[in-house]
Amino acid sequence: MDTIICGIQQIGVGVTDVVEAYNWYIKAFGCDVMMADADGVAERMLPYTGGKPRRRRAVLAVNLQGGGGFEIWQPMDGNIHQMEQPACLGDLGTFAGRVKTLDINRAYLHFKSLEGASVLCEIVATPQGRSHFFISDPYGNVFDIVEDGFRFMELGLPTGGIDGELLGVSDMDRSMDFYSRLLGFDTVEYDRTDVFDDFKNLNGGNGRFRRVLLSRSAAPEGPLSPVYGPGHIELVQALDRTPVKLFEGRWWGDPGFIQICFDVKNMKGIRERALALGHDFVCDGGEDFKMDKADGHFTYVEDPDGSLIEFVETFKIPLSEKLGIYLNLKKRNEHKSLPVLLLKALKFMRIKGIQ
Repeated sequence: MDTIICGIQQIGVGVTDVVEAYNWYIKAFGCDVMMADADGVAERMLPYTGGKPRRRRAVLAVNLQGGGGFEIWQPMDGNIHQMEQPACLGDLGTFAGRVKTLDINRAYLHFKSLEGASVLCEIVATPQGRSHFFISDPYGNVFDIVEDGFRFMELGLPTGGIDGELLGVSDMDRSMDFYSRLLGFDTVEYDRTDVFDDFKNLNGGNGRFRRVLLSRSAAPEGPLSPVYGPGHIELVQALDRTPVKLFEGRWWGDPGFIQICFDVKNMKGIRERALALGHDFVCDGGEDFKMDKADGHFTYVEDPDGSLIEFVETFKIPLSEKLGIYLNLKKRNEHKSLPVLLLKALKFMRIKGIQ
């Protein structure tokens, strides 16, 4: 079996109130197709939970206009570790999630009028001339809203889903090599060093940075690839200060960005790639893992700066929980996508909120 990176499945965000946060994320980002709502004990991430199982509630949902999803994660044990200081641009780890939009002006007006959203700058241009702007959610997490031509289906929403992340690194060349060889992000869309106008309103954004935008030359493959579409990772290295590690002193699931997750096929092949780079799995959930009505095999690696990357090989997802209809992905050709009409039927799982 070939090793396939199907696309960016989701970005994980830790919160202190999953009901409040997820209902806000539906309004903000249209992630209203519920794939899982799991309330249970996380027993397989002990290196990142103080060596003890951690009770949590996690909601996984997508926006069918296209892109990756959101995993909104609340620790339920009351032992929460907040970041001591707000994240600064260039700190090691995920500084911002990237979100797709087909209409940047409509998205800008949407967030300007959305209660709880803070628009951090006007619409500006990236180094390659693409329009974007930054916002903060009610919990201090930053998102980069980027104009993107990809659309899976039209639902009349101002944004699509996750396009990737903006990630702080300490050694740009080392990180570029890692993300290219492990994940296939082998195309450099820009590589610039400067003081950037579009960063100036971000915390710590007035310094000098090297920033590199990466994408994958390989066409998306796999069952859900038509929904994910292409993705991007923007690596940012601070050149005039020593960055701190954003995950320092925090546990997996604490408030803030947790990980970026990739949908994959052939977990054994992924591990072989990671081992060749000296980055073995730091956690392996095994093939018997279940998240609500979905199940699969999840693993984690750390990038060269210790930022967490999750891999999920999905075996089953619900199509209609009420009718007991599920998609069994184990028996399908791993290269081929599910029929588009079948994927579009996921729109019947759209919800208005949770309790």
